[in-house]
Amino acid sequence: MGVVEGTVGRPLTLVDVNVLRTSAQVPVAQRLVTIEKGVEAWIEEHAPDAVAVERVFARSDSSTIMGTAQASGIALVVAARRGLPVALHTPSEVKAAVSGNGRADKAQVGAMITRILRLDAPPKPADAADALALAITHIWRGGAQARIDAALAAAGTGANRTPTRSPR
Repeated sequence: MGVVEGTVGRPLTLVDVNVLRTSAQVPVAQRLVTIEKGVEAWIEEHAPDAVAVERVFARSDSSTIMGTAQASGIALVVAARRGLPVALHTPSEVKAAVSGNGRADKAQVGAMITRILRLDAPPKPADAADALALAITHIWRGGAQARIDAALAAAGTGANRTPTRSPR
């Protein structure tokens, strides 16, 4: 989990980063409770304006999909219960946002996070850099999209409206 502060066009600042770990020896239901408690505590401590979660999709390494999806679902529920806006970003979208390359490897993402946040060294473990990259992506892309959606709604041309044709 990563918390980054800032706005588009201004330097971003690392607030905090942490990686929740659970033991594979513990039953899945209990592991999910541990994750829920950790996310709840994190949100309580940092009071974010929004929550960004990695959009889970099938990739070549399918062994991690279920666990990632379950953990993502917990984060979505915790944020929704608090009425926080939630955004989903794909891993390739995150990599492209922070490095300019949607296929960047973990080392490239870590190096860019170090540079963007003006850190002395890349965050460890790599999952910490991934969480920060997700937060940065949301500030850069999600915040802008929220402003566009709000402007469209205020103008009465909501982005989710279905276009209609007038009869001829």
